[in-house]
Amino acid sequence: MIQEFQIRALPEQAINEQALKQYIGREKGLDIRTINALRILKRSIDARQRTIYVNLKVRLYINEMPHDEEFVRTVYNKVEGKPQVIVVGAGPGGLFAALRLIELGLRPIVVERGKNVRDRKADIAQISREHKVDPESNYSFGEGGAGAYSDGKLYTRSKKRGNVDKILNVFCQHGASTSILVDAHPHIGTDKLPRVIENMRNTIIECGGEVHFETRMDALIIENDKIVGIETNTGKTFKGAVILATGHSARDVYRWLHDNGVQMEAKGIAVGVRLEHPSLLIDQIQYHNRNGRGKYLPAAEYSFVTQVDGRGVYSFCMCPGGFVVPAASGPHQIVVNGMSPSNRGSKWSNSGMVVELRPEDLLNEELRMKNEDFSGDHDMNSALAMMYFQEELEASCWQQGNMRQTAPSQRMLDFTRKKLSYDLPDSSYSPGLVSSPLHFWMPSFISNRLSKGFQLFGKMSHGFLTNEAVMIGMETRTSAPVRIVRDNETLQHVTVSGLFPCGEGAGYAGGIVSAGIDGERCAEAVAAYMGI
Repeated sequence: MIQEFQIRALPEQAINEQALKQYIGREKGLDIRTINALRILKRSIDARQRTIYVNLKVRLYINEMPHDEEFVRTVYNKVEGKPQVIVVGAGPGGLFAALRLIELGLRPIVVERGKNVRDRKADIAQISREHKVDPESNYSFGEGGAGAYSDGKLYTRSKKRGNVDKILNVFCQHGASTSILVDAHPHIGTDKLPRVIENMRNTIIECGGEVHFETRMDALIIENDKIVGIETNTGKTFKGAVILATGHSARDVYRWLHDNGVQMEAKGIAVGVRLEHPSLLIDQIQYHNRNGRGKYLPAAEYSFVTQVDGRGVYSFCMCPGGFVVPAASGPHQIVVNGMSPSNRGSKWSNSGMVVELRPEDLLNEELRMKNEDFSGDHDMNSALAMMYFQEELEASCWQQGNMRQTAPSQRMLDFTRKKLSYDLPDSSYSPGLVSSPLHFWMPSFISNRLSKGFQLFGKMSHGFLTNEAVMIGMETRTSAPVRIVRDNETLQHVTVSGLFPCGEGAGYAGGIVSAGIDGERCAEAVAAYMGI
């Protein structure tokens, strides 16, 4: 017999299967000797009150054993000799597009400008050790995309739950823990995700697809307003319809599209800082306990959002027990991001703290930089206007960081009081911090709203606004600065057939799961285009 229950347990009761069986047996009047297996279907933490509870949906197998796997497998058949489709980019959008193409009987040819997910590690380490950024292999470029070494969070607000479940199940099929099917905020972890990505690549190759690393698309081949293939930096030409999934940092691709008349439009982004607290402090605040999380709770998360002077101010990509990492994709830039290992065990917790920015805001003089970096020579009505602003802000941050990857930083309370921080706390940011008056040189459009937001968040959560926290500049790559315009039904570009803009870089996704969903949709659209 199979029975399912919604239960509410204390953390120590929910910590392992045996403890949970004993608790359920007492609560439901069951003989635990008859419970042959227990499967957790959903799990979330309720920390709204001083007593913390774990909400669980569980399935009990009474006097029988489960006969199915914990996840749903997808069948991938051989596609040698099948019509081919070019997938540009091996981030989540591109990988899930390629896998879905195989399901549909098409042969994916994946081209990725960066290195495979393992070889990227040496180039990423070089950023911290030598302050050098390889423009083709970094936190943004390479197999797995920006998510591979920047966290592996799988939470999405997408309402298409069926699609979300498909993405999570494919991850499990390729080696991710089945806990991602259970947790309210699923997370693979930066230490575990690379192996999952490798397994996805191996599936593509074993089925007859191709994956080409260190192969950068330099041009689309356009004939009679139709995309028929791509040219690459290696001299190789690949023919076929193109799924363009290059990620939000491929600025050379945006420039090529703009220069060659492929329609795009400027898109709203959010910019700000990485805010880092001691993880113990966040645990104390969120769990209402001066001892922190104790033995049975995970590192605490938080989420803040408000409106300040007509624009959103909010936390973004919160990384409990994580690290702040250097995420520049080229020279003379400082960009920061956050990541967490699977155990979320570091002594720091961080999140992006950002201000909403709309294309029309670029005409506001408050966004002009207070130094010579922002020349104002760019057309602020251009489709690339947001990208230009990102570039100028990152270059200014580079100068403030002493023209290295040392990041300009300021204690949180000092920032709200417009005071220079004469010293800085210990930080997870390995290239190092340099004290800088962010309140002075950041555009006032951003800094004033951040300051007001911090003061409000400090009132909402006592202890959050503190000089134990440090702001690390700058978080600029929250999403793509453009949208490559496509038809809502066919997902093709509106003026050039055979081109399928995909994922976060095209302006249609905002994270690993949503990019994966969009990759699958684009694969289905290509199949329809090809009459498959």
